[in-house]
Amino acid sequence: MSVHEASSAPCRPLTAVAWTSSGSTCPRDFTLISTTHDGATANFVRGFGVKAGYYLCYSTNPTGGSVVSDIQLISEKDPMPHGYCYIPEYLEPKTSVFKKKRVCVRLVPLGSVEMAVLDIRVTAKSKVVLQHYTCLGPTPQAKPRSITLDIRQMSLDEPPPPLPLRPSNGPPAPPVGKLSHRRSNLETRDLSENLYDSSNINSVSAMDGVPFTLHPKFEAQPKGHVPEDSLKDIRIKSVQEIENEYNYTFLVEESAASRTRHRASLSAQSSNSTA
Repeated sequence: MSVHEASSAPCRPLTAVAWTSSGSTCPRDFTLISTTHDGATANFVRGFGVKAGYYLCYSTNPTGGSVVSDIQLISEKDPMPHGYCYIPEYLEPKTSVFKKKRVCVRLVPLGSVEMAVLDIRVTAKSKVVLQHYTCLGPTPQAKPRSITLDIRQMSLDEPPPPLPLRPSNGPPAPPVGKLSHRRSNLETRDLSENLYDSSNINSVSAMDGVPFTLHPKFEAQPKGHVPEDSLKDIRIKSVQEIENEYNYTFLVEESAASRTRHRASLSAQSSNSTA
């Protein structure tokens, strides 16, 4: 609709707005809006097989003494604004106006009007707002789009490199008390074998945990000054002399082991001959 202020140049404002089914039911002083601004039919009930509908019409006859100062489109659940009224209907029998959206106008006496409606234009679904016109009805709003989790996670940046292993982000520790019986036996056997393994100096040996103490006769402190002549009887042996003195060939153990192997071979032969 086009709005005119009273201080502007003289112009004939609208004095009434109504619904009509066709030109035959339209009142004599009213103008029927048959086409939209886009060139389509201005029938508000359009569809396949629809024979009856209704159009908007308006009048500029000032004999009533009032002018239309505002037009609003309200829902059936909204209360009627103060000073407004529904527009009249000039319809054919068995024809009714859509009630969910109702058009109401505010009529003001001609002598006290400050703003009035000059024209009404109907547009199609394109909802184009014409210049110098005010849009009547709900303003088109963009529907909010929900962003899914996958789209939020999309990024052109490369993922950061993995953090180095630290006590805070290291691999999880194995569960305690949930080892199988076979695995527990294997670990116990491996530990017993490592106790006597001296190949690695850092490995666990049988001497780990045994306290070391010095023999009491070596703990006695000499009283007074030790004469230098007493050190002459001490003989320092070389490494080879020490190895020769304490050399042990393990002949007894090897002979016992050989006898055990010999007995095992004899028992195996006897069993084969019996079979």
